[in-house]
Amino acid sequence: MRLAIEGEDAIAATEALLEIPGLSGNYKFSSDAPLREGVVATVATIVGIVGGTIAIAEQIRKWYQEYKAKQSGKRIEKVLIVGRNGKRLLLQDATLEEIRQILEP
Repeated sequence: MRLAIEGEDAIAATEALLEIPGLSGNYKFSSDAPLREGVVATVATIVGIVGGTIAIAEQIRKWYQEYKAKQSGKRIEKVLIVGRNGKRLLLQDATLEEIRQILEP
C-alpha cells in the first residue's frame, strides 16, 4: 500500500505517519508531478500492518485531521492512498469505513 502526501510539511507528516504503532514502512520524495515552490511530495510505502485495520484506519484518520487542520503549524494539502488492489482513495472526505476497506488485503 502506498500513500502520496503533498504539502509544505509533507516530510514531517510522512515521518509522523510511519510512527503510528502498527504501521511499518518507508518513504521517498516524489518527482512525478511538478509542484508549486515550497511544496514537497512524498510517497510512503506501507509494508506491514500489525493489529486490526479499524484501529489503524482510526490512527490514519486522526493523523490526517491533525495535519490538515493546520492548528499546530503543520500543513499538508493532499493525501492519496493506493491500496494493494490498485484502488485509490483521497483522504479529504474519506470515511473511517472507506479507509478500513482500502487497508485490507
